Amino acid sequence: MSKVATLEIDGKRYEFPVVEGTENELGINIKSLRGESGVITLDPGYKNTGSCESGITFLDGEKGILRYRGYAIEDLAEKADFLEVAYLLIFGDLPSKEQLEKFYDDIKEQSTVDEEMKKILDGFPKAAHPMGVLSSLTSALVAFNPSCVDVSSEQDMYNAIVKILGKFPVLAAWTLRKKTSLPLNYGDDSLGYVENLHKMMFEKPGKKYEVNQSVIDALDKLLILHADHEQNCSTSTVRMVGSSHAGLFASISAGISALWGPLHGGANQAVIEMLEKIKEDGGDTKKFMAKAKDKDDPFRLMGFGHRVYKNFDPRAKIIKKSADEVLGQLGVEDPILDIAKGLEKEALEDPYFVDRKLYPNVDFYSGIIYRALGIPVEMFTVMFALGRLPGWIAQWREMRLNKEPIGRPRQIYTGHTHREFQPVDKR
Repeated sequence: MSKVATLEIDGKRYEFPVVEGTENELGINIKSLRGESGVITLDPGYKNTGSCESGITFLDGEKGILRYRGYAIEDLAEKADFLEVAYLLIFGDLPSKEQLEKFYDDIKEQSTVDEEMKKILDGFPKAAHPMGVLSSLTSALVAFNPSCVDVSSEQDMYNAIVKILGKFPVLAAWTLRKKTSLPLNYGDDSLGYVENLHKMMFEKPGKKYEVNQSVIDALDKLLILHADHEQNCSTSTVRMVGSSHAGLFASISAGISALWGPLHGGANQAVIEMLEKIKEDGGDTKKFMAKAKDKDDPFRLMGFGHRVYKNFDPRAKIIKKSADEVLGQLGVEDPILDIAKGLEKEALEDPYFVDRKLYPNVDFYSGIIYRALGIPVEMFTVMFALGRLPGWIAQWREMRLNKEPIGRPRQIYTGHTHREFQPVDKR
């Protein structure tokens, strides 16, 4: 027998079906609430509201579980590469060898960006934040690819997907190279997806590009760990914008802008900025740990705990190992990284943090790795966007194929009631 939920308003009862997900999650379907009762629900931040049914990512914050299409994040990070995970998220299954090779060949075919895009990039000052530049360049792709995607055509949808996967790393690399005064370049078809990205970002004129496999492996894992995370702020933005039947490029551009904020994708940048402040103050980690525990102190310890995970962030467990390996191999000497290690050690041993499960999260470790790799702090969120791209594509594709209605939240009005207009000479 199907479950129902009963709501009573002014003595009148209304029944709504209870839906159950494949992982036994329960939700009350209230889509007929306003039509039947004339009332709406109020849920600031949508913390208790399911905006859709999705088969892409499962997240259990209490148990520290993250799965893409049913596969544990631990297995994917250890055994798959980023392009395999991208294919899985977008199309639902891990690719065969032939499917993966075709996928990458098709992406490489679409990796050329129109030369006129360089004029748009030239228009930005060097001081412009890379996320603003990346969002603008992604939106500009629409002008160079004006035809609408026919979502009923599998081939049309596929073409749009490989096109954005091919061009997006070029735009990200160009954004970095603009920031660091390096000449703009293109990729190398002989390299893998992540290695090619790294080369486009860091190759210098007159110098032979050399591969450091530990660096590539760490980047690959970071991109996998950021590839999707259920209905977060930027993903919900992509689905909301796409629900108006805006195209894939425009929807992803909106997602980039949502990701930019320090409470979302900018968190790893905030970690390094916090570490810089601790260094400027003398580098006493115990002092700042005490400040973090003081309720009356405005200081916030960035990169610890998580809005969703009430246990150890499963992604942090994976990337901590990569961080230790990369830092050990590169032999980086950096007081900022030393401070980070000190904070990590104290937080993992301090009863205050352990009891409240305020463990280092993925933003803490990703910021450390990006700094060790020589990536400017303003580029950290761009790296996040590169990882999240497959998830945004998958969510947009799912939303369009499911023919979801246009997003249109309601509100409870709290402004003035009707007021008589007064001419300007009587106000």
